[in-house]
Amino acid sequence: QVQLQESGGGSVQAGGSLRLSCASSGIIFSNYCMGWFRQAPGKERERIANIYTGSGSTSYADSVKGRFTISRDNAKNTLYLQMNDLKPEDTAMYYCAANPVCSPCSGGYCWGYWGQGTQVTVSS
Repeated sequence: QVQLQESGGGSVQAGGSLRLSCASSGIIFSNYCMGWFRQAPGKERERIANIYTGSGSTSYADSVKGRFTISRDNAKNTLYLQMNDLKPEDTAMYYCAANPVCSPCSGGYCWGYWGQGTQVTVSS
């Protein structure tokens, strides 16, 4: 049974930082593209970052580029998202997801495995 469990969310003031983690089990973690997505109330789910297998190259949405860093520890089967200089518009439920390839489908709805999400709230 595949499980992805996010942690590290919370409430911070604008300009602050948080580090999200996503612990995985039931998959060969190193063989999967991993991604972070978020969904704010009333908005579509959006991909914010993903990290490829192999080279570990990364890709970011323009809205978070330069502020967020995605990384993975294949030995610990864990995905991370370091979020710096947080803004109120970053407030959302954050989800990690896994898929054999980094499919660019809208909102990641074609991705195979999802966590339950962790809430991030940024106050001004």
